[in-house]
Amino acid sequence: MKLGVNSVLFGGYDMATAFKYIAACGYDGIEISAIDSMSQHLVVDRWRELAPVIKQHSQAHNLPILAIEHPSQDPQKMEAVMQAAAAINCPIVNCGPGGKSNDDATLRQSIDSLGKLADMAGKYGVTLCVKAHVGAAVHNTPTTLEVLKAVNHPSFGLDMDPSHIHRAGENPVDALRAVVHRVKHVHIRDCKGRQQNPGKPEMQSNGRGDIDLLGYIRVLHENKYQGPLDLEVIGAKEYELPFCVMIAAESRGHMQACLQACGAR
Repeated sequence: MKLGVNSVLFGGYDMATAFKYIAACGYDGIEISAIDSMSQHLVVDRWRELAPVIKQHSQAHNLPILAIEHPSQDPQKMEAVMQAAAAINCPIVNCGPGGKSNDDATLRQSIDSLGKLADMAGKYGVTLCVKAHVGAAVHNTPTTLEVLKAVNHPSFGLDMDPSHIHRAGENPVDALRAVVHRVKHVHIRDCKGRQQNPGKPEMQSNGRGDIDLLGYIRVLHENKYQGPLDLEVIGAKEYELPFCVMIAAESRGHMQACLQACGAR
């Protein structure tokens, strides 16, 4: 498995800062945030201008680009993200599921949209991933399984995030076993409690919450998952830089210990 950080953790700072400190914490790679409300890293409308800069940072810090995250399924935006991914040698594009929970109509819309976007991903040589998200049409294991059954496409996979599954009232370790064969990307963070939001950024740091992340990583290892394990911590845009670095470093230590404990490193 490749350990990475979504640059949204450093959303209050520029890309140069994100690359510098993610590399300093010992990560294997980086996920680029294209979430305009939380960062100004990959601004989708300026991707042609920013792609060479991202490649330069990646090479300078020996930090491969493991994924890009963009929350919408807007076809024009998503095509631009996929074009950017192809330009910077990024293999995975993560998007949000859209819709709302317990609404079959929006679940059908999401499935239709994801199928079309998977075709687009194949055109650009990238893999499109989606995850269950609190409040969205895809929000738990049953709805995730519906999507995976309907979108059986070689350029489509699951982005599994234990914190959202935990907040859906499920055991993330058991949930992972049901879908691990389709997992192409993992967004990882901890969570204390089962409230709607994931909590303060420092409480999303791996090891501070209630999720059995060791058991989660063990299931990934047992099923020979070799993809990204990207820390995604939101809400730190106003944080001072040392606090962002602390969260990245603490979480990396926990992930490394989990990998060693289950024999993955």
